[in-house]
Amino acid sequence: MKKFLYTFTFIILLGILFTGAALAQDKLPTDDEVNKVAHNLYCPVCQNTPLDVCPTDACKDWREQIRGMLAEGKTEAQIQQYFVDQFGDRVLAAPPLSTKFNLIIYIIPPLIILAGAIILFRSLKEWTTPKAVEAGSGAARDASEASSQKDSYVTRFEEELKKQK
Repeated sequence: MKKFLYTFTFIILLGILFTGAALAQDKLPTDDEVNKVAHNLYCPVCQNTPLDVCPTDACKDWREQIRGMLAEGKTEAQIQQYFVDQFGDRVLAAPPLSTKFNLIIYIIPPLIILAGAIILFRSLKEWTTPKAVEAGSGAARDASEASSQKDSYVTRFEEELKKQK
């Protein structure tokens, strides 16, 4: 009976040790974690297709490679840099903001659009606002001279009509 008890205890201890080793194994990343990284990368083979939805075998292999890198403990930035080193900047979903040129691309167009909107608003406001005419201004004098010229023309015309009768 003692032998049975020792054997049973030994088996339980071995079971505990193997269970501990099984729990200590690295956890494989889930598909969601892999797709989160792959969504920010584009397929180097297919045009304009994110890596997480590309159906080609090459993309399946690259997703498995991402899974392996995540299991090794690499960050998303490190994985993206690996793919940039392999295939160039064209695999990134968004261009890197590390250069001054890229900052200019993102800053200058909104500033130009804003300046154009301000100019357009001021022009429309100026076109639609009626201009006030001051007394004695050139426009008022021109109007009075035109009416006096019209009156003299009308009076001469009426005189001519009377002469013909």
